[in-house]
Amino acid sequence: MRTKSSSMSPREVIAGASAYSRLYNYERMRQIADKCGAWLLADMAHISGLVASSSIPSPFEFADIVTTTTHKSLRGPRGAMIFFRKGQRGTDKKGNPIMYDLEEKINAAVFPGLQGGPHNQSITALAVALKQAQSPEFRLYQEQVMKNANAFGESLQGQKFDRVSSGTDNHLLLVDLRSKGVNGSKAEVLCEEVSIVLNKNTIPGDKSAMNPNGLRVGTPAMTSRGLMEEDFVRIGEFMGEAVDIAVDVQKQSGPKLVDFKKVVKGSPPSRILELKNEVETFASRFPTVGF
Repeated sequence: MRTKSSSMSPREVIAGASAYSRLYNYERMRQIADKCGAWLLADMAHISGLVASSSIPSPFEFADIVTTTTHKSLRGPRGAMIFFRKGQRGTDKKGNPIMYDLEEKINAAVFPGLQGGPHNQSITALAVALKQAQSPEFRLYQEQVMKNANAFGESLQGQKFDRVSSGTDNHLLLVDLRSKGVNGSKAEVLCEEVSIVLNKNTIPGDKSAMNPNGLRVGTPAMTSRGLMEEDFVRIGEFMGEAVDIAVDVQKQSGPKLVDFKKVVKGSPPSRILELKNEVETFASRFPTVGF
């Protein structure tokens, strides 16, 4: 990171990612941003529910701008929020105040730049979600989310999966499939075929987002349905079996994803249907909205 005097200094430092299972050192990032005269933006889209319940450290003390979606771990409607600082930012060399000038820029960028008319039903739903986030029950829910994530990770380790960073401090896990001999694209296809919904994801060292070597999994949605630690142990076992089947299918199909899909759809091993039935029978024990 270059110093403030350099013409190559960054204008903004961003703390946020979609598949990071550890905690951010916001204080350290604030120091770096100050050193080079940059804004610090914290994107807490994936962890905002954990932040709201004080289950993990908050970026608000250190960041100039905080952005988040309102679904994911916050468990509200699809949407977003942007928080920004107002008032005095600092002083110049003569002691004159330097004021924050974020409000007008952000408001103009959002509307009319990026957003159309407001959706009042979503705003109302968000108000309900934020009210719920203040409750003791929400805090207990987020604590269970993290307990479940740890149990899930231990189960995956028992199924001989490697985990990026060897564990998690939040609600998600990033799984490294390289030791399994099958990539994330194929594992994703097979898992969805047996009703396990997850997504392929790049891991450190990957060069292709289309054929990455990782899977991203998380616990908030299934925790909302009432699953506890022992249930996520079972989900880890389901995943282990699904990936083992993917390895066997790959032996038949060869390395190309298109051929892998043809085998899965055209002449699938009988174990795929058996595992699908087991997963769906397991999942049907836990009620969800609308069913």
